[in-house]
Amino acid sequence: MTDETGKPSAADLLHGAAQLHRRQILKSALAATTAVATVLPAPAVLAQLKPFTGTTINVSCWNSTYAQLVSNHLGEFTEQTGIKVAYDLPGFPVYNQRADLELSTKGSAFDVLNITAIYTARWIGAGWFTPLQPFISDLAKTPADWDFADLLPGAVKPMRDRKGVVHGIPWIADINMAGASRFDLFQASGVGMPDTFDEMERTLAIVNKKDNIPAYITDNLYGWSFVPFIQGFGGNVFRNPPDDLMPTLDTPEVAEAADFFTRLLSNFGPEGVANYTYDQVVESLKAGRVNYATLNQVWLALMAAPDSQVAKTTSFGLFPKGPKGRFPGIASHAWGIPTGAKNKDAAWEFIKWSMSKEFLTKLVNQHALASITRQSVISTPLYKQKMTFNGYDLGQIFIDTLKYADQGHMAYRSVNVFPQVNMQIVQAISRVLSGQMKSRESFKLAQTYAIADLKRAGVKL
Repeated sequence: MTDETGKPSAADLLHGAAQLHRRQILKSALAATTAVATVLPAPAVLAQLKPFTGTTINVSCWNSTYAQLVSNHLGEFTEQTGIKVAYDLPGFPVYNQRADLELSTKGSAFDVLNITAIYTARWIGAGWFTPLQPFISDLAKTPADWDFADLLPGAVKPMRDRKGVVHGIPWIADINMAGASRFDLFQASGVGMPDTFDEMERTLAIVNKKDNIPAYITDNLYGWSFVPFIQGFGGNVFRNPPDDLMPTLDTPEVAEAADFFTRLLSNFGPEGVANYTYDQVVESLKAGRVNYATLNQVWLALMAAPDSQVAKTTSFGLFPKGPKGRFPGIASHAWGIPTGAKNKDAAWEFIKWSMSKEFLTKLVNQHALASITRQSVISTPLYKQKMTFNGYDLGQIFIDTLKYADQGHMAYRSVNVFPQVNMQIVQAISRVLSGQMKSRESFKLAQTYAIADLKRAGVKL
């Protein structure tokens, strides 16, 4: 179109300019695309998005609820990072034996291992795990919103060495508490959840064999399940840990606690009570074959799971207190990177993913995971909703129990020679339960053996 003078109109000029501009843009875009394709081919682009593509890491943990749930979501981790995971979940004793051997030789078979509560001082103190601060503080490896400070301080504390350096990210804060699978039998008998040792024995005597159900059970990890009774009667494992590691297993308080504990198991426990592992205890509770237990919260919470036969009759409470107070077991397990690991950066990606707020919230939402070590997740309405069963707020019991950690009564468990004394406690209780020895005699022998074991380990007593 032209104007009166035969010259192109303003509209034509504008249209032509626009067409030229578009051609220039397309030409420039094509040149840029060609340049990128030449300098950075498609595989490299993908590699930038997933720099660990092609990497396989080896991870092992003992067979806990959390570890099992992680295994169910490993495909998501691989999809996000490109990292494949060879995942191993043996039983608790087997795991500890294998891990201790692997770590002591500074092997490179594993990139991520669980730091077991009773081995924290031995494994971390020996320098067998990698300090994690360089990963935590590097924004290129850990975004600020991952928020290390959100982890419960009480759960992180055992994973610090003497200088305060962090070597593990705790995935569980384990507590002892109490639970009843058939609380309806308690109510029918006119009794409630016991709050003291005396109430515990009286209550169990009343409900024992109601509906032919034995009243009491706990697992045979007595270095964990029995020690709260020792402390409740005023005794301890060591004289003043971690500074004075003289064992104190031959005291009247320990003998009294052993008499009480073995009496509960012998009088109110099922047949073969001395041989029950934690998973067997859980299955018995869920099936309603035994009623009341003092056990870890992560296991007791499973009584309310959808596949439990007693989900509508469960009840929960704090671990009962003894004459000298309430001393529930409190411990944490953590993910760590062995010093011999070949793929430390990829290992940190796994730890970071498995302990992120988003992933833990998913486990609470989809699986009602009880033991969470992030304060932000515990504080959510979702957690409270998922952790309330039959009117009992399991999350609040968890938080209230963690407050007892301030007493410092768990110092015995994190010293490097506790595993040796732990073994003597297990054997001493087993001798009493089998009728081989009386409590005082059995623990006097345990004291002798424990002192010998500690001296062989180089402890000055």
